[in-house]
Amino acid sequence: MDKLRLLRPNSWCRLGVSRVSTFCGRFYSSASHPDPTDTLYRRISTAGHPTNSMTAILEEWVEQGRDIKRSDLQGLVKLLRKYNRSGHALQVSEWMGDQMNHQVSPGDIAIRLDLILRVHGLEQVEKYFDGIPDDLRGFQVYGALLHCYASHQHLEKAEALMLKMREFGFLKTSLAYNVMLKLYFQLGKIEKLEMLLQEMEQNGIKHDKFTFNIQLNAYGATADIEGMEKLLSKMAVDPGLTLDWHVYVIVAKGYLKAGLIENGLTMLRKLEPTISGKSKRTAYETLLTLYATAGEINDVYRMWNLLKNLGKVYNSGYLCMISSLMKLDEINGAERIFKEWESELEYFDARVPNVIISAYCRKGHLEKAEAYDNGFIESGRNPDATTWDRLATGYHANGQMEKSVEAMKKAILADRPGWTPNTMTLAAILEYIKEQDDAGAAEEFLKLLQERGHSSTDIYDKLGSDFNKDTLRFEAIAQMEREEHIGRWGDA
Repeated sequence: MDKLRLLRPNSWCRLGVSRVSTFCGRFYSSASHPDPTDTLYRRISTAGHPTNSMTAILEEWVEQGRDIKRSDLQGLVKLLRKYNRSGHALQVSEWMGDQMNHQVSPGDIAIRLDLILRVHGLEQVEKYFDGIPDDLRGFQVYGALLHCYASHQHLEKAEALMLKMREFGFLKTSLAYNVMLKLYFQLGKIEKLEMLLQEMEQNGIKHDKFTFNIQLNAYGATADIEGMEKLLSKMAVDPGLTLDWHVYVIVAKGYLKAGLIENGLTMLRKLEPTISGKSKRTAYETLLTLYATAGEINDVYRMWNLLKNLGKVYNSGYLCMISSLMKLDEINGAERIFKEWESELEYFDARVPNVIISAYCRKGHLEKAEAYDNGFIESGRNPDATTWDRLATGYHANGQMEKSVEAMKKAILADRPGWTPNTMTLAAILEYIKEQDDAGAAEEFLKLLQERGHSSTDIYDKLGSDFNKDTLRFEAIAQMEREEHIGRWGDA
């Protein structure tokens, strides 16, 4: 139970940690007249480097006689999660549990499970879950574990857990159903998705907007235009639903995927008047990407101008615009927008240069891709794993296998949590090394793969034996494009 302790709900400055009382007295006078700009939020928000210790900051704060409320720490965890500082959020969560005498709530445990997944992986999530007392394993905790399984697409484990939740009577709302529906959609298990929807109806579980959106996505992905249109009509007359621009975007994507360009454009123009408030920025970014898919360059620039009229354009906007222009072969326009991004640069985001490097690699402009990569290095920034992986794929697609090997080595050395190499390019590299009949080089590369947690056996298992070099080149580029799409928009 020691790991499941949380901060008392009242603020404190006393014997929670043995040495605190000493420091409370020592810093009493400074705590009586604190600097109003020196807040715990400020200390933690400015300590953004991954190696910085949140534990040290929290303990220093307490040692200086400062108060901390449970709600303050929960707010910090929420904020750190919002800005993808999962490691720091986990440290704050663990510190709350380790130092205090108040038991955690199911909601706090659920958040901890999510953070452990992001930082340490699924095995540690299961280990932590096994240590949670039965009386604390409520719906929220089981729901969080289900989300962990679904996010890693462990279908059998997710289905087994869903069965337990059904037995415990936890399936009274659409929340867990939506997690499984999304997983079935991602895995292409449309029959199972339909069966789960029927179960919801039989049990009187009302479909919410997320349920409908997943169903719409499934119809669009399978080019079931009739089903998509019928569902949209059903949603339009549901008094509990408001059809916002997100819904119409899903339908427009379905039309575009089915090659019904005019229908897609009609839907996009229909949704524009529904855009309002704080969602405008995201909506314009989404629309300019979809107009690019439809081949409408004038509408792409029209959305870009609307986006710029909102004020500052963030990295996500530049990412969408450069990618869209490259998709339309508007290379000069993409380069111009990239230079604008460089001139306005406030927070560096490697995805922006990576998307233009990827486009050059796809189109065979390897000298330009190399020039951008060199620009990385000259500016004092080290190219990340994705940058080198993109270059390796470009070299592979253009038959420059020696350069592909060297670029992939650099990608693996720059490895980061969650990154995986392009499977097709890596398979081609392994075949190339084997053909060179250089035992030393082969052993060196395989050792590097193993040290970084990438198994060559797993790669061949995923591919099977039925592939050739031409197929690998085509599939490597296709995989790169899919990864870029997921990186921008997620996988739903």
